[in-house]
Amino acid sequence: MDNASLSTAPLLLTPGEVELAALRRVHAGGVQLALDPAARAGLLAAQATVRKIVDAGEVVYGINTGFGKLAQTIIPHGRLAELQRNLVLSHSAGTGAALPGGVVRLVLATKAVSLARGHSGIAPEIVDALLALHNAGLLPRIPSKGSVGASGDLAPLAHLACVLIGEGEVTTPEGAVIGGAEALSRIGLEPFVLGPKEGLALLNGTQVSTALALAGLFGAEDVFAAGLMAGALSLEAIQGSIKPFDARIHAARGQPGQIAVAAAVRTLLEGSEIVPSHADCGRVQDPYSVRCVPQVMGACLDSLAHAARVLRIEANAASDNPLVFDNGDVISGGNFHAEPVAFAADIIALAVAEIGAISERRMALLLDSGLSGLPAFLVRDGGVNSGFMIAQVTAASLASENKSLAHPASVDSLPTSANQEDHVSMATFAARRLAEMVQNTAVVVGIEAMAAAQGIELKRGSMAPTLGTGVSSLPPEGRPGGGLNSSPLLEAEFAAIRQRVAFIDQDRFIAPDIEAMRQWACRSEWPAALLDILPSRP
Repeated sequence: MDNASLSTAPLLLTPGEVELAALRRVHAGGVQLALDPAARAGLLAAQATVRKIVDAGEVVYGINTGFGKLAQTIIPHGRLAELQRNLVLSHSAGTGAALPGGVVRLVLATKAVSLARGHSGIAPEIVDALLALHNAGLLPRIPSKGSVGASGDLAPLAHLACVLIGEGEVTTPEGAVIGGAEALSRIGLEPFVLGPKEGLALLNGTQVSTALALAGLFGAEDVFAAGLMAGALSLEAIQGSIKPFDARIHAARGQPGQIAVAAAVRTLLEGSEIVPSHADCGRVQDPYSVRCVPQVMGACLDSLAHAARVLRIEANAASDNPLVFDNGDVISGGNFHAEPVAFAADIIALAVAEIGAISERRMALLLDSGLSGLPAFLVRDGGVNSGFMIAQVTAASLASENKSLAHPASVDSLPTSANQEDHVSMATFAARRLAEMVQNTAVVVGIEAMAAAQGIELKRGSMAPTLGTGVSSLPPEGRPGGGLNSSPLLEAEFAAIRQRVAFIDQDRFIAPDIEAMRQWACRSEWPAALLDILPSRP
């Protein structure tokens, strides 16, 4: 029940100005939402424009016509309410598992923000109802499949709209499933009879693909931070060179993400006793997976930053059709086409795949005794023990799987609606696959961090006792065997890892350790050196 402890101070949504940090909070849950009162005037003005058109008998698409290929069909005044209801019901054609709660919260919030831009002609009470459902933890059950991201996310948003007319299904904070009418009753409302254009305004829009992409972005940021942390730990485990992180190298190129990543790694390593201990070791160059962390992860960071800018705009956008303007014009266009979201999701997918790919290579380096100087497969008594051998196979399989999943979805298109909608974005799938990719990369990065911690401990010459629980095998002050401390930030992370998984002295059932480290990689709290460079952080 992720709405059990909603904060008492609501998060104010000002249409056009909602920031990514606020949307991250919505996704995480535990916050109530309120619409900026200043938005109400625009809502009422647009609604009045639509009423004026209906009263004057003007023919305007989406207000008193059919939809899509049926746009030339004029609907008589007495059937306009029937038109909107039938639109919602007929478009509720989604399939697949229900979207996660965090994504649905984002859909509710961004749909409310979009409608409140004042270009949709919808009653303010409908926006209020969307926020009331969110605040009560009553989340519409929206199937995850069935949208091509072109005329908006039609099918999934229809399942949302169904709840407002007393149909569809809703998940309660307790996890029960109830009908739309009962959900409305719980927030003191009767089912809406949708007025002209209101059903269309609810169905048109990119809010589902945008919400999925935002969730993917937030997850990508988390595993990006975990990947940098794991990479710094691996650098210490192999006693790698810090010269490639020299600020002058990165300033000479000028790529902002690369500069930021190199600075973050330098901060993570600040105060390490291990770094100066091998200054004269004669090592000239490390493999690219270590030496080129700033270049690779910096490119990932720049890609995430670009996607974040696109998604922040889209989360605030008026993306239904037609749009109502304050001079009385109602103009039909194509803001519902989610190509910007599809491109952003594809870019996030590339970054997530590369975060995992370079992490897997560092892990393979750790296991290779000829390159790392560590026992083969990071375990003593090799042969009897296999150590991290098959954990690396798992990481390789997931990194490779992500390569296939990273294929751009936006290059695909199939016509719909009798070729009226002849080019589509596939944004919803592009964004939906990000969740799986993030989890794959979290496993890869988590295994690397676990292997790096093992390598650091082996390098210190300490033999940890065989433990059945995730308890640190090393005392908090000093290290047995004359081992050296890493930096304060990395020692703190080493301790956090050891709270989750124990040193591997001999082979054991390792799957729970991998799951514990997946959770480690998925967390949102990291040192400021990492959080400060993430696009969605305040």
